[in-house]
Amino acid sequence: MKLANVSPKLLALLREDAITLDQLAALALADDHETQERLWFDANEWQRQPLYLRQAITRAEIDASRSRLVRFVGLAAYEAAGGYVRRDLFSDDENAGYIADADLLQRLVAQKLDAAAEEVRAEGWGWVETRVERDLLELNRYGKLQPVQRPYTEDEQREIDALTAQRDELAEKLDALSEDDENAYEEGERLDLEVERANAAITAIESRAVLWDTSQMAEAGAYVIVGSQGELTVERALVRRDNCPALDAAGATVTGMPTANAPNRVDTQAPKIKPVHSAKLCQRLTAHRAAAIHAELVAQPTIALAALLRHLIPQALPEHYDNMSAPDYLTLSGENNHDRLLRAADDLPESQAWGAIEAQRARWVEELPAKRSDLLPWLIQQDPGTTLLDLLAFCTGTLLDGIAGEEKPLAINALADALNLDITKYWKATRATYFDHVSKARIAEVVSAAVSPKVAADLAKMKKADAAAAAELRLAKIAWVPEILTDRDTPAMPSWAIREDNEDEDDPGTGEDGGGAESDDDADAESDTGNGEKHVNNTPRDPEAPSATHTEQPPWPFPTDTMLNSAQTDSRTA
Repeated sequence: MKLANVSPKLLALLREDAITLDQLAALALADDHETQERLWFDANEWQRQPLYLRQAITRAEIDASRSRLVRFVGLAAYEAAGGYVRRDLFSDDENAGYIADADLLQRLVAQKLDAAAEEVRAEGWGWVETRVERDLLELNRYGKLQPVQRPYTEDEQREIDALTAQRDELAEKLDALSEDDENAYEEGERLDLEVERANAAITAIESRAVLWDTSQMAEAGAYVIVGSQGELTVERALVRRDNCPALDAAGATVTGMPTANAPNRVDTQAPKIKPVHSAKLCQRLTAHRAAAIHAELVAQPTIALAALLRHLIPQALPEHYDNMSAPDYLTLSGENNHDRLLRAADDLPESQAWGAIEAQRARWVEELPAKRSDLLPWLIQQDPGTTLLDLLAFCTGTLLDGIAGEEKPLAINALADALNLDITKYWKATRATYFDHVSKARIAEVVSAAVSPKVAADLAKMKKADAAAAAELRLAKIAWVPEILTDRDTPAMPSWAIREDNEDEDDPGTGEDGGGAESDDDADAESDTGNGEKHVNNTPRDPEAPSATHTEQPPWPFPTDTMLNSAQTDSRTA
């Protein structure tokens, strides 16, 4: 048992009830006692939660459960090829684990793609190439050879009509589901699966009626691609410009762009992925984060001043920044966000951040002159280093626009980064704030990561409402937060916004392509060169390959009390 590999010092703590078995299981991911002890004894209280201990150990490795390349190859194939998988002590999920050998993973991906390409080539296509991700810009450079569509037989038409009617009926039931129904998520997932099965059956019938001319196939080709969910995808009938004359002479039909719904487009359709968080819940959570950032601006007013100047300087000196537009660092809206935040999250008044904001609002209503004409004389008389700076911080916070209906890179994340925002001070996962708004499967996933897979398995047997209540109890003393609240990714910035002193040097890590706006799946086989290492619950999204130029990682990947206190002291004395 891997528990035998745990440091004797930590086992002694277990006997003294100074460490839990879940925490010990997380630390057991580290193979050496020195790392286990350093992570435990150098951590503060919230850093000792099992979730963050696991993140500290595995931050430079690939999370197999989230990597599309691992899903494509299969964890069993990776292990069979000699790859090592770091597994949780009590995890019973055979597909869960962390891998560090990105080179081996890439070789296995290439081998599987090459084998699939040979099968596609045997169909008679003139050329076949492989890609580890879909590039729509590249695909749109090709024309699309159209097949001959034979008429459906009577049996085929009858089957298509029946499947279409069944699909429409299922879609109506799906639309009629109420969010207030505690079984709505489970029923919705079941109906989604039935709709996908009906669509797959219709596509299969349509594919049987597609005929290709072998001489025309020799003038066209195909791409074999790893899809966004790790599925094998094949784009057939692609026509290069040089082959158009020969196809025209043969009487072939070639369209200028790939046909979106052609039945021959893929071998395996990517499953329809339902977002983990609904648009309404995303708005609710991001409203809480915006309020937390506002509260932190009040506590760190010099950051507010710097952030406001960062917003204003490119507008004041457009010639210095090439007159180029870019996603705003702060996304200042110019409108007071008070009512908008409350509309997005009706539980905000109960939060610590909102209490701090409203206390400041009451202070300034009391201190500021009643007449607008008296404002400027009053402001001139105030101390710029205290009163004016505090007032600027409060006002800047009221202009923040960080509400979003989906999980995506946001400009406001850069400000959260500058503030070293610890969202656990302002938000906690409860039934009301989170678990009542997600599926039972998501509840089990959260409990598995934050507590243990065994506890999550017990919750999976409960009804949704009972599982939500049990999850709240289990996480009562655990500082878990969803990734949407800890994400630090910002939208891609043009080169002027991240220009270096030596602008002539060709640096592939900067510019539009280095902005970090890629999704989890599109970042496969690349290291995380951002600042995710130092944030709560914010591991690298898919660090498939460690960077050769990456500097040595700090002993602890999250901000410590010392770091935070130092940052605040520096900001007030700057």
